[in-house]
Amino acid sequence: MVRVTTPGIRLLPNAITVLALCAGLSSVQFALTNNYAMAIASIGIAAVLDALDGRIARLLDATSKMGAELDSLSDGISFGVAPALVLYVWQSGGDRIGWVASLIFAVCMILRLARFNTLLDDTDQPPYASEFFVGVPAPAGGLVAMLPLIVTLQWGEGWWSQQYVVLAWTIAVAVLLISRIPTLSLKSVKAPAKAIAPLLVGVGLLAAAIIQFPLVALAAALVLYLLHIPYSVYRNRWLAAHPEAWTVPSRERRAIRRARSQRRLRLRPASRRVAGAAMRAVRLPRNGSDFVRSTRAAHRDRDRDHGTTTGAAPGSTSGPGQRRRSWRRMGIRRK
Repeated sequence: MVRVTTPGIRLLPNAITVLALCAGLSSVQFALTNNYAMAIASIGIAAVLDALDGRIARLLDATSKMGAELDSLSDGISFGVAPALVLYVWQSGGDRIGWVASLIFAVCMILRLARFNTLLDDTDQPPYASEFFVGVPAPAGGLVAMLPLIVTLQWGEGWWSQQYVVLAWTIAVAVLLISRIPTLSLKSVKAPAKAIAPLLVGVGLLAAAIIQFPLVALAAALVLYLLHIPYSVYRNRWLAAHPEAWTVPSRERRAIRRARSQRRLRLRPASRRVAGAAMRAVRLPRNGSDFVRSTRAAHRDRDRDHGTTTGAAPGSTSGPGQRRRSWRRMGIRRK
């Protein structure tokens, strides 16, 4: 069945993108009036709208090339230019070094978006590549760059609000934007059916935390996002080394990981059968007579197995009619 999309429906995703652009630019105006809390909230609203426009466009079958280009331009301004200007107005106060750091951040954000657009047309990527972003995505990068300002508004001045610390943090986030470090994409995260109820409870708790402690909740979310990067790198390398897990569900991937870890840690089980002669040889003697007796018994058993009487004790006989001790009974494998 062919879905007919009206022009008004096709306009909705682009309208949401424009609203995200306006929210991002409004953060600069709030920073100029020293209302930094609203500046952070504006960038957060822009991030939420940016997450909605693409999903709504796919649900309504209203994707277009113009919408993709508009989304990239909106991200560049809302999460590249706007955070750089907010940090410059807050901390630098006309300092030239601060302006250089802001320029570096904005340029790295534009380069990151340009690379993202080129990777969309790359068909040589492995199947698991869609589960990761190359570098930190634009909305997360714009919010992570604002972390020193968020911490300062919540807990006051400290070492995190020093000018050179803020400049170094801004440049470090800019490097993460253009790096090749893989980060998890929320688009590929799927929750099992039994986890839906706990997730809904978690969403309610998160909403309550955002309403009551917005800056604390935002700072905690950004710190958790940074802490997930090592796991994302590990998961990307594991998938690259295990092609059999590229197209299977998450449950089967966990089974493959457990099986390989058990195989890597498995120890050779020790044999329970120990040769009688060997046991007598390694057993500590109680006195000298016991040692002599055990040594003679060991030589006698060895000679009987080989069909000879060399080294046997006096009075011992051996011949074809004498019963020979089998290798199976002794527990020793013949070489």
